Amino acid sequence: MPVEHLWATWRGEYVTGSPDDRRAGPAGEGTLFERILSAADDGDDREAHVVARSERCFVLLNLFPYTSGHALVLPKRAVRDLEELDGGAHDELWRLTRITVVAQKLALGNPSANVGVNLGHAAGGSLAEHLHVHCVPRWVGDTNFTGAVGEVRMHSVSLEAAWDRLTGVWAEAEERCKDA
Repeated sequence: MPVEHLWATWRGEYVTGSPDDRRAGPAGEGTLFERILSAADDGDDREAHVVARSERCFVLLNLFPYTSGHALVLPKRAVRDLEELDGGAHDELWRLTRITVVAQKLALGNPSANVGVNLGHAAGGSLAEHLHVHCVPRWVGDTNFTGAVGEVRMHSVSLEAAWDRLTGVWAEAEERCKDA
């Protein structure tokens, strides 16, 4: 049987760059996520991969995803820990998390999701200065040797296509979560 080749050249920037390069993002003040949101305010949400916004929080596609459609839900104002969120930001964060998971299922067809928060560096938070909730779409059989042994992730949907799909169903996901 011939050897199959997987080309993921876009990952080269991540795996060969320094951790500081991965965190650089747009220029400006604040955390990486605050700078991304600020840059999107001046440009276009699709280019910045901002899927949705509420008064205090927003949803952003992960530039280095675990799976296609991996989204982050986070407050606009950087806080490190859950207890630093005011009541309104707390409620919006979890409302947007629920809508994000529903939108992922509608847009990407994933039957399951991993939802998690890494609070602090010791818990695995690589950007611990700005709390964020990971919403990772999951499919039966999506974990195999390439990720576990080869440290390679295969993505069937580009960031742009994931953004298009998620924003295309966002209103329906909001409606489904309205009275739940």
